[in-house]
Amino acid sequence: MRKLLTVLVGLLMVVPNVAAAQPEGGRPARPLTVMTYNIHHGAGIDGALDLERIAVLIETSGADVIGLQEVDRHWHVRSNWIDQPAWFAQRLKMHYAYAANLDLPPVNPGEPRRQYGTAILSKYPIKDFANTLLPKYPTGEQRGLAVASIKVRGADLRFANTHLTSNNNAERLEQAQKVVELLGTSKVSTLLVGDLNAEATAPEIKTLTAVLNDTWTEVGAGPGNTIEAGNPTKRIDFQLHSPGLRPTSATVPVTPASDHLPVVAAFTLR
Repeated sequence: MRKLLTVLVGLLMVVPNVAAAQPEGGRPARPLTVMTYNIHHGAGIDGALDLERIAVLIETSGADVIGLQEVDRHWHVRSNWIDQPAWFAQRLKMHYAYAANLDLPPVNPGEPRRQYGTAILSKYPIKDFANTLLPKYPTGEQRGLAVASIKVRGADLRFANTHLTSNNNAERLEQAQKVVELLGTSKVSTLLVGDLNAEATAPEIKTLTAVLNDTWTEVGAGPGNTIEAGNPTKRIDFQLHSPGLRPTSATVPVTPASDHLPVVAAFTLR
């Protein structure tokens, strides 16, 4: 009898520990690697237009979902009139969605429209996508918030990508406030990535980090500076997340492929 009681007590001690080790709701945790990168229309600090080295960088990172900024689509001779988001999607065998924040008529009738904006690449199907234009001052350049709904091995992920204005603090603050309004308080696990053109102590960034966690401050090592790529002195590229994502690492790979450096982060998606 004493042996039986000992066994029963042991089982009671083990069961709670097993339950605690299970992810919330009994669902399996899902690893997710994410990159954000302002690609400067594919032009590096060496002046070379080279989409292939950006594609290799993405492959090497192992990123599952990528937010790109400053992406051309038939935009200009500077990028050889290439449809860059389609090129990356084909090269990397990924799904993609494109947000044209600037959308101009073609140079010649019958040619594609000239577009400039942000792109989302994903190893997983993009179920839904929308781009909302953000506040713009009279002398500003139109910016937007692109939001994709992605199903990651049975879990819902809301992935948002943006590029806030670079030259007006008040305009950028209004854009950040609009981003918070648009993202709202959804219970769906949410990632906001992008070139936010301000450092972590700026009011516009604090507006965002009041509702979303700054991945770099949680798991990054060092300053995490992303610009200028040859000698980075500022951290203006961010990955911000909701509680449904748990970050495990964050790095800033060194590359000459753009005037920015990318940010790559690993998460567990619950």
